[in-house]
Amino acid sequence: MTSPAEILPGVIFYSYLCAERKEKVCLWNHHTLVLLVSGQFILETSVQKISMNGGEMLLIGKNQLGTLTKTPLPGGNYETIVISLQEGLLRKIVLEEKLEADRKYIGPPNLLIPSNDFLLGYFQSIIPYARSSGATMTDAMGILKVKEGVKLLLLALPGLRNFLFDFSDPYKIDLERFMLSNFHFNIPVEKFAQLTGRSLAAFKRDFQKTFGSPPRHWLQDKRLTEAKYLIETKHQKPSAIYLDLGFESLSHFSRSFRKKFGMAPTELN
Repeated sequence: MTSPAEILPGVIFYSYLCAERKEKVCLWNHHTLVLLVSGQFILETSVQKISMNGGEMLLIGKNQLGTLTKTPLPGGNYETIVISLQEGLLRKIVLEEKLEADRKYIGPPNLLIPSNDFLLGYFQSIIPYARSSGATMTDAMGILKVKEGVKLLLLALPGLRNFLFDFSDPYKIDLERFMLSNFHFNIPVEKFAQLTGRSLAAFKRDFQKTFGSPPRHWLQDKRLTEAKYLIETKHQKPSAIYLDLGFESLSHFSRSFRKKFGMAPTELN
């Protein structure tokens, strides 16, 4: 089985690992429900670090950047089921169930979901489909399972309707605060614009006004300055930090570092 495998294309995914893997960057365009079957799962964003173990569930909010660390337990494996709660399906649930948000959600963007008998039963009902690569799950069955999951979430935490059913566009958030918290994520400028609630043209205009330079130039300069600080002051190795600072390869990082500072990063140690 490939990992992650699509059980319902674009909606339900199953991941199976026997060795630790750290994702460089993840972008969640939709609310996402993570069911951890076994192992350990760590989510890190600019504002939260959440760790969960087998049998736990996590709801990840849309329009976020973060990194994931997936770790099997000693002598065991890592298994997870990921359900993308796409806006189109959530809108259908609102219409069918006559549900809607009644106020703006102001809680944390990512939530560990407390377990109960209903959610535990739901959890167990999906595992056989996932382990068989979804061979027995039709599209109609898959959509029903997603709808069931949403309804059980609302049964457990009624306040989640304000989390799940806010269909407004991303508001125009504080650009300086967002970029200073997320500059190390290696994503296109277009995605940064989307996540700050701006068109690409508005993002570039606001960015120039805020930072005094174009986004791509500022991003590289900021990442290299942070790298110099981590190597020189925190005594970290270049090979340990280049991926976390948004560089594709160690050689690319070393060339860029030498161009900016006139020396190789290894010369700072």
